[in-house]
Amino acid sequence: MASSKHDILKAPPKGLTFDVFGTVVNWRKTVTNTLISSAAAKVSSSSGSGDLSPEVWTQLSKLTDEDWAQFAQEWRNSYKKFVKEFVPGQTEWRDIDTHHHLSLIDLLKKWKLEGLYTEEEVHHLSRVWHSLDPWSDSSEGIQKLNTKFITSTLSNGNPSLLKDLDKHGDLAFTKLQSSADFKAYKPHPSVYKGAAKAMGLDPADVAMVAAHLSDLKAASACGFRTIYVEREREEDWKPEQEEYKDAKNWVDMWVKEEEDGFVEVARRFGIN
Repeated sequence: MASSKHDILKAPPKGLTFDVFGTVVNWRKTVTNTLISSAAAKVSSSSGSGDLSPEVWTQLSKLTDEDWAQFAQEWRNSYKKFVKEFVPGQTEWRDIDTHHHLSLIDLLKKWKLEGLYTEEEVHHLSRVWHSLDPWSDSSEGIQKLNTKFITSTLSNGNPSLLKDLDKHGDLAFTKLQSSADFKAYKPHPSVYKGAAKAMGLDPADVAMVAAHLSDLKAASACGFRTIYVEREREEDWKPEQEEYKDAKNWVDMWVKEEEDGFVEVARRFGIN
């Protein structure tokens, strides 16, 4: 159960851990646009050449930008299902790069697009998650927060993926932590507790920053403070749900979608 609300401004934490997919980076925009452009390139290069089977060609010609957005969402949903069902010490370990690759193969089959890409092209496309563009406030906000706090990723993404995102988005986190460091996936408690220990801090001296209330609830149950930054279409809980309504009672800082994200978090902590 999540703890009661703290006065996070009067007694600020020493470290901030950040969810990445959806909170720091806009996965939906980058992944959808890449799927659309990759398919368009295939159409252009394969037109009239017979490179694609008639079945794949027919299916490809039917797909709209909205369909590719749905494809991207299903890819993301497969990730959510994978990490939710992972049981540390029981489930065979698989990193997120591997999951994204295998999931893409399955989705291409499901969407009747098997054979659209070569094996090498599928592998390359699966790594689009390494080059997700950040939200407009992410780089500036994190760098402002670096002046007062230890800032660290705390993502289910594997270390090489996080390193690439940090560089691609000029994020400048002071520390990169992956749940892979603890051979578990959020929301397993070992991830949050392990991250605080690795930062040399007590959980009470760390605040989790996320655009997902379920992530924050799990962190709060481990003693973390919580900072909720709304991002477009990222929250799974609906405003009419009791869990969402109850979150207003325990989330320590709530930044609305129109409030400029991490820059607003920095401003509330007195960093201009």
